[in-house]
Amino acid sequence: MQAGRPTPLGASADAAGTNFAVFSSVADSIELCLFDEAGNQIQTHRLPECSDDVWHGYLPGCRPGQRYGYRVHGPYDPQQGLRCNPAKLTIDPYARALSSEFAWNDAVYDYDHQSDHITLRISELDSAPFMPKGIVCADNPVASFERPQIPWPETIFYEANVRGYTMRHPAVVESDRGTFDGMRNRDVLAHLKALGITSLELMPVHTFIDEQHLADRGLRNFWGYNTISFFTPSSRYAKLDPISEFRDMVRAIHDAGIEVILDVVYNHTGEGNQLGPTICFRGLDNLAYYSTEPGDPGVYINDTGCGNTLNVDHPQTRKLVLDSLRYWHKHMGVDGFRFDLAPVLGRYDHGYSASHPMLEAIGGDDQLRDAKLVAEPWDPGPGGYQLGQFPGRWAEWNDRYRDTVRRFWRGDGETAGEFAKRLHGSADLFEAGGKRPHKSVNLITSHDGFTLADLVSYEQRHNEANGENNQDGHAHNYSCNYGAEGVTDNATILALRRRQRLNMIATMLLSQGSPLMLAGDEFGHTQNGNNNAYAQDNELAWLDWTGLERDRQFVEQVRILTTLRRETVFFRKDNYIHGQLDDGDSLTEIRWVRPNGQAMEDQDWASASTFGVFISESDGGDQNSTAAILINASNAAVMFQVPPTLADIGWRLAFASSAKARHDVCATLVPEFSMVLLSNSTGDQPEAADFSVS
Repeated sequence: MQAGRPTPLGASADAAGTNFAVFSSVADSIELCLFDEAGNQIQTHRLPECSDDVWHGYLPGCRPGQRYGYRVHGPYDPQQGLRCNPAKLTIDPYARALSSEFAWNDAVYDYDHQSDHITLRISELDSAPFMPKGIVCADNPVASFERPQIPWPETIFYEANVRGYTMRHPAVVESDRGTFDGMRNRDVLAHLKALGITSLELMPVHTFIDEQHLADRGLRNFWGYNTISFFTPSSRYAKLDPISEFRDMVRAIHDAGIEVILDVVYNHTGEGNQLGPTICFRGLDNLAYYSTEPGDPGVYINDTGCGNTLNVDHPQTRKLVLDSLRYWHKHMGVDGFRFDLAPVLGRYDHGYSASHPMLEAIGGDDQLRDAKLVAEPWDPGPGGYQLGQFPGRWAEWNDRYRDTVRRFWRGDGETAGEFAKRLHGSADLFEAGGKRPHKSVNLITSHDGFTLADLVSYEQRHNEANGENNQDGHAHNYSCNYGAEGVTDNATILALRRRQRLNMIATMLLSQGSPLMLAGDEFGHTQNGNNNAYAQDNELAWLDWTGLERDRQFVEQVRILTTLRRETVFFRKDNYIHGQLDDGDSLTEIRWVRPNGQAMEDQDWASASTFGVFISESDGGDQNSTAAILINASNAAVMFQVPPTLADIGWRLAFASSAKARHDVCATLVPEFSMVLLSNSTGDQPEAADFSVS
């Protein structure tokens, strides 16, 4: 083996051989182990050089397709956070592909798993038979992708799980179900395109493992938030070649005019707490990759609630995250990222800071300058709730929006004022920091919690299938069953549930900000009240596409709403409007009114369940538009009057969540538990919709 070079990290093949480079600041030496396709170890080589804590060597004749891993020789003192154990094969953190699935066995622990878990006596069992092996890959150069490049004000996110979305789709052939190939199916993409979404947000596709407690119960991790490798697409979603199949999927989605946003988990790994398995980072350099308790380096900080926390204070860990993001953006075609438990990326020992080097590196990286960045702005750690506090480039999931909309439509008192703020783009949360409305990612539902159909059908979680005595998942869902828990044949209850689903989707799509829809909500997907289906890789969580046939008009109404959002000027406006706004190109005015057409006063908001908002925009020429959103969350129909100054223009009913809605010149009947959109425009506007379903 020759000296090779310390960069780039990982296995880099050329015409004559392969260069291997891996970081460890604690190793005495690192052994490269080669395996055949059956998993048998066939060669070992000590990496001959170490440059600035990077161990490296060049192996002539080593070709793409070769399986490999590392054994780390060095100090083993768990109480001091030192976990080198050459009996444990470790994955290359920069591997581009893995050959097999991880398997649970006592040998995957670096300590004697039958010991008292206090002394952590070193284990000499060989873990290689149970470990994925890295695969040397041919060079994967920066590729050319025809990216849709959707402007932020036009963005509509749609969250989906690759496996769950395609496993039961009738147009996807059996061999493609649950895979990247299934996601690029022509009918799948046609549905997304027709629905009007612009940005498909895929739940994690980095290689992940099942937690041991799930494996012991015969369950699998369905969501994917248990990553062990930040560069490899999961083989669970591939038929033969995960890399090429992922890239083919991205290109097909791009051809449909839709962006690909990837949910990424850089806050923890699947190695768990200090008693977890040694798979990759722990065995290479435990203290570099993981945060440990001050004064007690043998114990992990658990700001994620998942056992460990990635140590982004360490420069090598920051480099790992940044290199991974660049790879997925430039080499794999991903257009943006949603960061799970994102405050971890900005947390020092003393707390969160928007100026943390990790956040600054991501936001300021030239190779990521055109990537969308979205934070989940909370985690379970101290000071972990940071909504509105991320740097300027970052958009943020807005749980205040989620909870307020749920509470308002189910009839909670004193919520109208905050509901209006959320409809207005949450200026109270974002404007002071210089952010625009699109930085608020407005959601009603997501993978974590009830589906929209379950939100209006269950008041209690029903997570018995998870095997955790129904103690897991959110206890406070702000849901309502409208008179019956779960399945019912009561026509009145079913009609109200349907209308409330439509009310909430309409609210989201007619709010300022960036809407995010959960896959399946457009056709009533249910998980039978399970609000934590992370372990349900089965028909409970896989989308049931027969919902399309049961109520095709609901899907059409959602499509109408996305069209209205796209073609109505105000909903693409990316400035906060208070009263009047003159931005040089147009004059925009917003008015909040009572049903009688008079302005809302401060005291009105405390008890209001009905109100309207009128928005007018003029460019000083012949392009003028006015829209009105009329809200009635009460249990009785309300007649709304158009404000006198707006009475002489032609209004039309552009959308209504109830078929009983009526408009006549200056008055609009808004039925109970419903909302209406009125429109007037001298520019381009969509045709009025048919609202035949009550």
